[in-house]
Amino acid sequence: MFKDRVLFIDGEALVIDKPAGLPVDRPRDRSQSLEDMLGELTFGFQRLPWPVHRLDRDTSGCLLLARNPKSLKKFGQAFEAGIVAKRYVAILDGIPTETSGTIDLPLSKISTAETGWRMVGDPKGKSARTRWELIEVARDKALIAFFPETGRTHQIRVHAAEGLGLPIVGDPVYGKGGPAVMLHAAELTVPREGKDPVHAEAPLPVRFHNAGFGRTASES
Repeated sequence: MFKDRVLFIDGEALVIDKPAGLPVDRPRDRSQSLEDMLGELTFGFQRLPWPVHRLDRDTSGCLLLARNPKSLKKFGQAFEAGIVAKRYVAILDGIPTETSGTIDLPLSKISTAETGWRMVGDPKGKSARTRWELIEVARDKALIAFFPETGRTHQIRVHAAEGLGLPIVGDPVYGKGGPAVMLHAAELTVPREGKDPVHAEAPLPVRFHNAGFGRTASES
């Protein structure tokens, strides 16, 4: 499954283009997850690689795995220090009035018995900042590049819905829902001391192409 989805590999790091619909961690319903498939990602090593960060089940794109415990710790520290550069692309349900900007909206987690948990904008929450740029407009929707400067849970999804007032197409929690969530982790760069950075770009998935965006696409 992953042979054609490897975007970067060396002795420390592996970046794959995670397909939409595949959770990173084993879900409560025990359905298949990336955790169950790590044996397919050893590529000659005896030790299993391990995800350094997480993507939502329905988000596709760049996912970094460490190939040994030392690199897992090192990459984890890079994420905690905020020095990892990430670019996401998303289709929004509408067109923003500006072409670029920065969303500075702290986030908090709320939970109810009826609807479960979700993240919301909250002045007293944890700081969250996201830069964004308009890429393309089609069919009364917008393709946006998001550059998160912090790494809060559901940050881009909430910043789109509350910060821009335009939820991501297909988002079942912060938008109208639909057959597919149009959010893709398009690029990842992790600096390394004394080495070239880990860098990967995941091509725009077919579902974006089918929605009228992008000139080329790959399987999603």
